[in-house]
Amino acid sequence: MSELKEKFIVTGMTCSACQNAVEKSVGSVKGVESVSVNLLTGDMLVEGQGDLRQEVVRAVQAAGYGVKDPAGQGTPAKEDPAEDLKTFFLSSLIFLIPLFYIAMGPMMGLPTFSFFQGMQNSLILALSQCLLTLPILILNRRYFISGFKALVHRRPTMDSLVAVGSGAAFLYGLFVIYQLAYGFSYQDMARIDRYHHDLYFESAGMILTLITMGKWLEARAKSKTTGAIDQLMDLTPDLATVRREGVEETIPLDQVRLGDLVLIKPGQSIPVDGVIVKGQTTVDQSSLTGESLPVDKGVQDQVLAATINLESYIEVQVDRVGEETTINKIIALVKDANASKAPIAKLADEISAIFVPAVMAISLLTFFVWIFLGYGLEFALGKMIAVLVISCPCALGLATPVAIMVGTGMGAKKGILFKNAEALEELHKVKGVFLDKTGTITQGQPQVVDWIDYGGLDGEKERIAFLEGQSEHPLAKALVDYLPEVQGEKEDFDFQNILGQGLVGDFASGRLLLGDKKLMDAFSIEVQDLKDLEGLSREGKTLLYVAKEGKFLGAVALADQIKEGSKEAIDQLRARGLKTVMLTGDHALTAQAIAKDLALDEIVAGIFPDQKEGQVRQGQKLGKVAMVGDGINDAPALARAEVGVAIGAGTDIAIDSADVVLMHSDLGDFVYAWDLSAATVKNIKENLFWAFFYNVIGIPIAAGVFYRAFSLSLSPMIAAFAMSMSSLFVVTNALRLNAFKAKTLPVDQESRPASLVQEGHDEKIEKIEKIEKIERKDSMNQIVLKVEGMACGHCKKRVEEALGALEGVKGEVSLEEKQVTISYPDEVSVKDLKDAIQEAGYEVVS
Repeated sequence: MSELKEKFIVTGMTCSACQNAVEKSVGSVKGVESVSVNLLTGDMLVEGQGDLRQEVVRAVQAAGYGVKDPAGQGTPAKEDPAEDLKTFFLSSLIFLIPLFYIAMGPMMGLPTFSFFQGMQNSLILALSQCLLTLPILILNRRYFISGFKALVHRRPTMDSLVAVGSGAAFLYGLFVIYQLAYGFSYQDMARIDRYHHDLYFESAGMILTLITMGKWLEARAKSKTTGAIDQLMDLTPDLATVRREGVEETIPLDQVRLGDLVLIKPGQSIPVDGVIVKGQTTVDQSSLTGESLPVDKGVQDQVLAATINLESYIEVQVDRVGEETTINKIIALVKDANASKAPIAKLADEISAIFVPAVMAISLLTFFVWIFLGYGLEFALGKMIAVLVISCPCALGLATPVAIMVGTGMGAKKGILFKNAEALEELHKVKGVFLDKTGTITQGQPQVVDWIDYGGLDGEKERIAFLEGQSEHPLAKALVDYLPEVQGEKEDFDFQNILGQGLVGDFASGRLLLGDKKLMDAFSIEVQDLKDLEGLSREGKTLLYVAKEGKFLGAVALADQIKEGSKEAIDQLRARGLKTVMLTGDHALTAQAIAKDLALDEIVAGIFPDQKEGQVRQGQKLGKVAMVGDGINDAPALARAEVGVAIGAGTDIAIDSADVVLMHSDLGDFVYAWDLSAATVKNIKENLFWAFFYNVIGIPIAAGVFYRAFSLSLSPMIAAFAMSMSSLFVVTNALRLNAFKAKTLPVDQESRPASLVQEGHDEKIEKIEKIEKIERKDSMNQIVLKVEGMACGHCKKRVEEALGALEGVKGEVSLEEKQVTISYPDEVSVKDLKDAIQEAGYEVVS
C-alpha cells in the first residue's frame, strides 16, 4: 500500500473552530494517520496509507468547507472575507430595525401604525414580522448550514447554538401565524387573544444580526494576517546575474545551481547564500540577524540571501540554494509555527457540545411528559417551544464577542491592535516574555553618547560633518545628526573610504582621519589613553578615533540607547510574575551593556532567527510565552509563541506574523495589553456565568416543573423577554470594560535577578563572558569548506581531529554534503585550516 503525504488547500475557514472541524473530519477518514491545518494559509498536510485524496476531499466538504487537492480537483467554497460579512451585517440591519420597531415599539411606548394595532390586525402584524425576518435568515443561512452539519456530525459549535435558537424562535412564529389564521377563519377570538402577542421573529433576527456583526469584526482583524509569508518571499530577488564559462547572464533564481558564481553590485539584494570569492563590502543583514549595524565582509566570508550589499561590487560562490537558504528556512519556520499552534478552545464552543443536546433533550422530554399527563398537544408544544426560546443562546453567543469587541476597542484607543480574539484571550495566560533587543527594548539606531576631546576635536566638528556626509553608513548618519548644522560654505576636500577601517578626508588645512583603531595604526597615529577608551568598548559602545595631520584629537563613542519606558515596563512585567528574556543577534558585550540597568531574568546573545525560534520553543516547556519583536528576523519566533507581539515601528513582516501590534512602539503598552487581556477574560467568564445562571433558573420554569405545585410557568413571550434581559445584562456588563485602566504595581528593586548583577564598568572581558545565561557566539569566525576524499566515519574523525589540533578550532564534517563547517578564532587563518585538512590526506576544493 502506497504512502500518502499530500498538501491540500482548504477554503472557507474563519476561526480555530473551523480548523478543528476540518482536522477532526479528515482525521476520521480510514487510513489517515495525521492531519495538520494551517488556518492562515489554508494549507492542509495529510499523511496516511493508500490513495485517500477523494476521501479527504469528501471529508472536508462534509464539514462544510471547500477544498482543492494537489491536482486542483475539488469544489472550493466561497470564503466570507470581512467585506462580505460587513455586507451581510448591514443588510441584516436594514431589515432588523423595522422588525424590532414594529415588534417591540408598543411595549416601549413608541408610536406605531394603526394597521398594526389591536387583535383585528394581529395577523397583518405577524405576517409583516415574518416577511422582515425571512431576508435575515437567508442572508445568514451559513449558520444553519454549518450549525446543523455540526450537529449531524455530533460536534456542535456556536453556529449550532445560533441555528437552534433562532430557528426555534422563527418556527414558533410560524406556528403562531397558523393559530391566528385558524382563529380568524373560524372566528375563534379566544385563540386570537391567546396568541396575538406570542411573536418572536425579532428574537431570531436579532440573534443572527448580532452574531454576524461579531464575525465581521473578527474577520476584519484576521484579514490582515495572511501576507507575512508572501512578504518574506519578496525579500529575495527573482533574478540573479551569474558568470558561467566566462559568460555573464541574468537568470531566474530557481535556475541558480550550487557552485555558480553570482555577481552582485552595490545596493542590490543578495539573491543566494554563499561565500565571497572576490571583493570587499559592507552588508546590511539586519533582516536576518537583527544586528543594528552593517557588517564588513571580505573574501571567504559568508553572505546570506535577502541581505543587502551596501558598498562595493562582490562575487559570491553559491553554497546553498532553494529550500536550504537561510531565508527559505525562515519561511518554513513561519509556516510550521503557524500550523503547529494548538487551536485555542472557545469556552462557549466546549459548553455547547453538552448544552445544545441537553436543551433539545429537555425540550423533547417536556413535550412528552405533558402529553403523558394529558395536557394536550397545544399545551405540550407551547412548553417545548418555551424551553427552546428561553434557552436561545443569545446571551451565551454574546458573552464572548461583545466583551472581545469592547476589549479590542479599548486596546485600539491605546494604540494596541489585537488581530484576533484568541490573542486577547490568551495574552494574560503567558508566564514568560521573550524580548528582542534592537528596536524593541532599544531605539534601534546608534547615537553619539560620548564626545572625548584630547585637544582640537571640537574645532573639527564641521569637517567631521563634511566627511561623514559622504557616507551612507548608520554610524555616519548618527554623527551628522549629532553635530550642529554646518554654517557657511562647504569646504572642498578629497574623500577616501577605506573599507572596514574608516574615512580619510584631505582638506586644505590637513588630512583628517576618522575610523577605528586599525585606521589609526595604518597611519601610525598613537592613541592616547587607549586602555581607558577600550573600556568603553567593553560597555558595548562603538568607538570612532579622530586624528589630523598625525595628531590624535579624540574619540567619539556611539551606542544604541534604551527606549524611554522600557525599564519601567520590564519592572512591571516582573511585578506581575512574568519571566523576561532578552534575545539579540548582537555581541554578548553589547547585550550586557544594554541590559545592565534592566531587571531581566536572562539574556541570550549572538543568535540567528532559527535560534530565536528555538529559544521560544524551549521556553514553552515551562508554560505559555509571548514574543515581542520588530524585525524580519523575529518572524519565526513571533509565529511560534502562543502570542506574538510586534512593535508598530518594525517591519511589515513582523507585524503580519504577530497576533498583537503595539502601534506606539512602546514596551509599556505590552503591560497594558496584558492587564486588558486579564480584565476581558474575567468579563467573559462573568458573562458566561450569568448566561448559564439564567438558563439554570429559566429552563425548569419554562418546562413547567413548578406549574402543578405553584401554577408557575413561562409563556414563550415571557421566555423571550427574559432572554432579551439576559442579553442586555451581558452587553451592559461588557461595556464596563470601557472604564478599564491598567494598574501600576509596586516593584521590589532589591529582588533584581542575580545573574545580571555587575561589579563595575572596568571588568575584564573574561569576567563578563562568565555571566550566567550570556552566550558569546559571534566571537568566532565561521567557514564552510568543500572537501574531496572523505568517505566514511574514519575520514570524518581524521579531519575533525586534524582541525582540533589547532588552538580554538572546531570542525564538523558532513559526509553527505562533502563539506566541513569550521569555527575558528582570528589568530588562525583560512590557509592554516586548509593545510591541516590537506596534511590529513584530503583535498580542499572550495
